[in-house]
Amino acid sequence: MSLSLILIAIVLAALSGAVGLGLDRRSAWGQRLAVALMVPAAIAGLTGAGLALAHTSEPGPFATRSVAVPTTMPAGIGSWQLLSNRPMLVGVDALSAFFLVPIFLIGGLGSIYGLGYWPQAGHVANGRKLRFFWGTVVAGMALLVVARHAFVFLLGWEVMALSAFFLVDTEDHLAEVRWASWLYLVSTHVGTLCLFAMFCLLRLASGSFELTSLTAGQAGPGLLTAIFVLGLVGFGLKAGIMPFHFWLPGAHASAPSHVSALMSGVLIKMGIYGLVRITGLMPPPPLAWGGLLLILGSVSGVLGVAYALGQHDLKKLLAYHSIENIGIIVMGLGLALVGRSLGRPDWVLLGLAGCLLHVWNHCLFKALLFLGAGSVVHATGTRQIDRLGGLAKAMPWTAGLFLVGAVAICGLPPLNGFISELFIYLGLWRTTGLAGEPSAASVAVAAPVLALIGALALACFVKVFGAVFLGSARSGDTQSAHEAPGSMVGPMIILAGCCGFIGLVPGMVAPVLQRAVGSWAGAAPTPGEALTGLVSLKWIGMMNVSLAGLAILGTVVLAKRTHLAQAPRVGTWDCGYARPTARMQYTASSFAQFVLGLFHWVLRPHGQAPVLRRLVPPPAYFETHVDDYVLDGQILPAARFVQRWMARFRGLQRGLTQHYVLYILATVIALLIWTLPIHQILARLLAR
Repeated sequence: MSLSLILIAIVLAALSGAVGLGLDRRSAWGQRLAVALMVPAAIAGLTGAGLALAHTSEPGPFATRSVAVPTTMPAGIGSWQLLSNRPMLVGVDALSAFFLVPIFLIGGLGSIYGLGYWPQAGHVANGRKLRFFWGTVVAGMALLVVARHAFVFLLGWEVMALSAFFLVDTEDHLAEVRWASWLYLVSTHVGTLCLFAMFCLLRLASGSFELTSLTAGQAGPGLLTAIFVLGLVGFGLKAGIMPFHFWLPGAHASAPSHVSALMSGVLIKMGIYGLVRITGLMPPPPLAWGGLLLILGSVSGVLGVAYALGQHDLKKLLAYHSIENIGIIVMGLGLALVGRSLGRPDWVLLGLAGCLLHVWNHCLFKALLFLGAGSVVHATGTRQIDRLGGLAKAMPWTAGLFLVGAVAICGLPPLNGFISELFIYLGLWRTTGLAGEPSAASVAVAAPVLALIGALALACFVKVFGAVFLGSARSGDTQSAHEAPGSMVGPMIILAGCCGFIGLVPGMVAPVLQRAVGSWAGAAPTPGEALTGLVSLKWIGMMNVSLAGLAILGTVVLAKRTHLAQAPRVGTWDCGYARPTARMQYTASSFAQFVLGLFHWVLRPHGQAPVLRRLVPPPAYFETHVDDYVLDGQILPAARFVQRWMARFRGLQRGLTQHYVLYILATVIALLIWTLPIHQILARLLAR
């Protein structure tokens, strides 16, 4: 039943954007029909995923390999194949269902958000294109998640990759958008080539293209390591793990905001799904695998938020925070792999539960933040943080909901980000104090790194919220700002409610996490290893409810006192400025300057600073820029070098027929020489 609903949802999602292609470009009915199909698709997909997650029997079909796969499965876990003697093509277990939830949730909410943010009447040239590929990207992601065969997985992967390219390239009349979309396309196909090689090696190890688990004797350590490395590169490029992140900031910033929400909240998680799935197929891995993921996750987390602090573009700042949160997710997966290597089920449970729950949490609060940023762009027409300010007065709903997302992404109670990061914290601290296991105890070094990530994220969002929503307007862009329509505010309210629900009643998601971890590990954890036995979720929930109540009470009291109090009639101390202006506020750049200085050795900020040489200096400007070290410092210079070097051969291509005939003759002669037994001819000549 669950698999049938999911397959129906995939078909409806794929058709949602196609039904309006034949209608007039200026007609709004194409968009309405797309939403009318995408919302039922989301409901069917979420229902099917919920049924699979509610199943309480044995782990999913990935745990063991079966030669004869039945055509019917118990309720909640399904498989489908063309004939009984054909390989299994699709199926759903708890892990697949876990990743299907964000796919269909954001797929449905994003289509509703697009009614107000990207109406067909205002986007005649590209509205139909966006809706068509929105449907196919949702269908492609859902297909690869339920795939049980390498060919089906790659089919879904390629549909997702190409659809995302066209979504990023929605406003293809802009040079910046074209550059970002082509950079994404190149990087995603490099990753796809790595996945082709990875699945070929899996076929060599298992004897089949079905995604089945490997035993310890099926493949040597060298082959398993090659599979892991290829998967890490291929899936890491999609997830945006540093240093494979270079495509992500530009693509997320250039796409329409609800597309950015889908890409950041869901699409990059397909890379995480691939890593989780492939590592779950392996036998107990070497300790170095988990250690490598912990290092990459720590680097992605710290540098992702550090780069975010240096951004002036609101959407690019949020994009770098996606890299930060992917780092946290990878740290949880690394801890789980270390636990499998050393036979510690508690590390596996806490690490993977934190990893998977943060997949959900990041989907919720990052989609909320991108939709909030879309409301700001919709109202002001700019993404530049230093041109905004004071928007809380004109956009109270957007400001309040953005604040919820900011608190959640910083990992603060009482919201959901706190819960998933707490799981990873507790798992990392359990690695301390192990006598005779210095390599395992060194894993605990990641705990203060995680704390540093949270502190930097808090500083970054204090900067963002203060510069965008508080203070006074810094430019005329905010003069006509207005609250977003209901079709845009409604999806944000739902996402904020989900953030609050997981934070206030975390015990409700514990059974779901338990089943997903059991599906990955190949065996359900024993009752003594229950998640609720390792973490006091009941008391944490009560603490979060108390904090939420105090926050609401404090807000109500403050609002009443502010409303009743009379505004002061005297001027405040103004440092000698009789008429202060909005330009005298802290800017986002000045607020983050100190933190950027701490990371100048890697961020390498540059810009223009005022130099005072006269008693009455002329007008001066202060600005800073932080370039991406991987893209701007390494990849682009290397590409320019190759381009200059290859330019030397342009003289060979002059368009003259006789030259091309000469090239063919030279090639034939070279091949003849290559095939001749030169060593025998030389031996005969020397013998004479």
